[in-house]
Amino acid sequence: MHFRCPIFLLAGSIISVTTTNGADPLPSKLDLSSSLLVGVAETDITPPVGFPMAGYYHERLAEGTIDPLKAKAIVFRDGETAAALVVCDLIGIATDLSREVRRRVFEKTGIPENNIAISATHSHTAPDYMKELYLYLGKEKQEELRATYIEKLIAGPVEAVVQAHAHAKPSALASGSAAQVTPVAFNRRFVMRDGSVQTWQSLANPEVVRAAGPIDPAIELLTIRDPQGDKPHCIVSNFALHLDTVGGMRWSADYPFFVERTLRNAFGPDVISIFGTGCCGDINHVDPAETIRHKADFIGDSIGTSISEQITQLKPIENTRLAVKSQVVQLPLEDATREEVERSVQLVDLANHGGKVEFLEHVTAYKKLIIDQLRHREPYTKTIDHITWGLSRSLAGVGETLPVSMTVITLGNDVAIVCLPGEVFVELGLAIKHASPFRTTIVIELSNAIESIYIPHRAAYAGGSYEVTNSAVQPGSGEILVETALTLLRAAAMDAKNP
Repeated sequence: MHFRCPIFLLAGSIISVTTTNGADPLPSKLDLSSSLLVGVAETDITPPVGFPMAGYYHERLAEGTIDPLKAKAIVFRDGETAAALVVCDLIGIATDLSREVRRRVFEKTGIPENNIAISATHSHTAPDYMKELYLYLGKEKQEELRATYIEKLIAGPVEAVVQAHAHAKPSALASGSAAQVTPVAFNRRFVMRDGSVQTWQSLANPEVVRAAGPIDPAIELLTIRDPQGDKPHCIVSNFALHLDTVGGMRWSADYPFFVERTLRNAFGPDVISIFGTGCCGDINHVDPAETIRHKADFIGDSIGTSISEQITQLKPIENTRLAVKSQVVQLPLEDATREEVERSVQLVDLANHGGKVEFLEHVTAYKKLIIDQLRHREPYTKTIDHITWGLSRSLAGVGETLPVSMTVITLGNDVAIVCLPGEVFVELGLAIKHASPFRTTIVIELSNAIESIYIPHRAAYAGGSYEVTNSAVQPGSGEILVETALTLLRAAAMDAKNP
């Protein structure tokens, strides 16, 4: 059941914004030229056996590896402007991680921190690293195996950007979209006969009326090749589909690994496939009309095939003038009262000891503990004793609003890469794409910050269910992201029009 309808959103308001111009001069140590240079690189960030795995509400220790986890970077350099995007096979990007990676990249390359976006694919067979990162940054006691991996986790994205920056060279670029031919993405929220919205339903349920929203069937694409070559050596792709198709206790990059495998079969073994997850907070791979669930290889192979079969439709990018726009936006946080926190401690501890806790109650309790340490300079509980993910040194005690960094990278009039925080609903991503003045707009979620958790559109809050329960921010936050993204896109378009 696919809905491809226009999206209408209520405009939110930006509470507090600071603006950074992407054209800040780079330090003299950079070897600059007058034309666009592009570099790509990848590094391994696979954790060891025995490190905690992410994705669920209980500790799971990894027992092996199915396929490696990587950090993949693309760097653009144009005169005195440079920008970097690095995509990691992680469930999310903690603000602590993005700030540390950006700081180190700036020290090593001179790329301004606000011109660097670090994104996650959202693999659920990736590490649960936030508590260990919290301990590492605070120089607190932790297991040697875990501390050693945190060093690798930080160094991996940094090294990928450093290598991509060093190897940047003149390149030929093309962009456009491919249609995902085989249905693999489905809206997972459903309107019920009682007026509520429920997640993860089957059309066999007589109480289901319809899907609560659309999907985004487009695969946005950017290819990079040598000017004298005939095949791309890097393919940046972007598709809105949640990553949770593997399961088990072994590391895996999920279906993007199979996207890369298919593209390497088509274009050569050295092609670097950089997959940026589109806005898919309400999208997954389960067809509500079927009982069979597609697996990672089927999904990745079908997306890779759609790309390889339609890649000749992409149009060359003639104007490659690079621009970067960034803003820090304040999203209003939910509250967490003392009574709620005390009740949450009881529920989370009960669940951690094998007790029976209703799923959405567990989700709410975990979220309230995250919000407690974000909102309060003196939290009502010692959060680290109860949760692993959601801990933050850089955001502890920030108050009533959550500062999130948004980055927009544009190439002339043709291409825009929009990097949003959190798990964003597809309707919000479609709204940005529909209103963007750029021919190809790649909207990548889970960038720079995950502490918001889900970011639904305003209407979804009225319907409720899992994604709303698991959002740390108040209604209207999604519309704030849309408004900010469009403001940045329009500013970049005016710059391209009036160089």
